Amino acid sequence: MSLRRIAYWLAVRDGWEPLVRSTRMLEDLAYRSARRYVGGRTLEETSERIRDLVNRGFLISLDFFGEGLKEPSEVHRILAEYQQAAAESSKFDGKVDLEVVPSHVGIDHSVDFFIENTATIGSLLPHSSRLQVSGEESRRTERIVDASIELRRLGIPVVTTVQANLRRSPADVERLIEADVGIRLVKGAYLEPPATAHAWGEPTDRAFVRLAHQIRSHGIDNIALATHDPVLHEALLPVFSAATVEMLLGVRHPDAVHLMEQGTPVRLYVPFGDSWFKYWVRRRVESL
Repeated sequence: MSLRRIAYWLAVRDGWEPLVRSTRMLEDLAYRSARRYVGGRTLEETSERIRDLVNRGFLISLDFFGEGLKEPSEVHRILAEYQQAAAESSKFDGKVDLEVVPSHVGIDHSVDFFIENTATIGSLLPHSSRLQVSGEESRRTERIVDASIELRRLGIPVVTTVQANLRRSPADVERLIEADVGIRLVKGAYLEPPATAHAWGEPTDRAFVRLAHQIRSHGIDNIALATHDPVLHEALLPVFSAATVEMLLGVRHPDAVHLMEQGTPVRLYVPFGDSWFKYWVRRRVESL
């Protein structure tokens, strides 16, 4: 795992992307590889990919690449993309949810700014689609939970990501359930200190199972289990009568097909936009 962390750190350093994208041939080669994991560089290109996946029976979580915006002017520039993506989801009869990354929509400026922007996006969604809120580093988690609860109070059909590796997650689950916020359970991918998060591997897997049972103890069946781990699928799917498995486009696709053939709804995460490079690199490192 230490070697993987080092590879991850090297892979996402800022110097690699300008080097690859400085040459059209290198960029084209990289993008051809990235297409396994990426919906497209434009919404139009991505919509074609989504239509094919929906026709094959998959549900979709559509996301626009980006994170870490602080200035309102920066956030306002990308809101149009989210709004167009929300409008695009209406073409797919409730099969496409829209996902937002909180730091891409202004949470680092203020919680109120994030709520305002996200409520605007959510209001454009068709009635049968939901707004999924991504998890980020633990330093943002309190704000994300607070904002999700307020968005639900405003009538937005929000689903919030809970990271099993974070030690605070059991308390967050209770708050979200009390506020009738949907929950998507993930293992958690960010590097966090031991005081904040369980170690990767078995400790996080156990935490994932405990959180799933905690959610089920409230009578909730329609959980989203966002993991590629077949052991967790086998352990938890019998516990829930209406669970959805969420997976990344291009990762363990035969498993996704198998789950769907067995009657489990599968939702694929389909990101789009020109900022695809680091996302692709992270996926490649994870396959090492």
